[in-house]
Amino acid sequence: MASTLWAAMPRKKQPPSEFGVRLMKLRQERGLTQVQLGYAASTTQRAISYYETEAEWPTVPQLIALAKALAVTADELLGLKAPSKVALAQPGPEERRLLRHLKGVAELPERDRRAVLRHIDTASRARRSA
Repeated sequence: MASTLWAAMPRKKQPPSEFGVRLMKLRQERGLTQVQLGYAASTTQRAISYYETEAEWPTVPQLIALAKALAVTADELLGLKAPSKVALAQPGPEERRLLRHLKGVAELPERDRRAVLRHIDTASRARRSA
């Protein structure tokens, strides 16, 4: 009976590692959610959460992907070098998609472009008033 009781006990959560704290800080400075960073680094939100909250390190390929997604060097992400000043936040996947669409709108004939912009204005106003 004692062994079944012991197995039911939740595992003790370790404090976040320095790497996890650094990763969270860099992610937040760039205005990214865990989901957005996961997408940009070709991983999942769950993996990002794990790196931020558990005392674990990513694999080397994942470390490189995270560094690229955060626009820092691996040395900066590992804490071997102080992070450079935050540049303008890189657009996330949704913002890149939106920019692509807006470029397409800019290429439309003027009459069609105005119609699209009216729809955007209407949707924006409705969202703000809701």
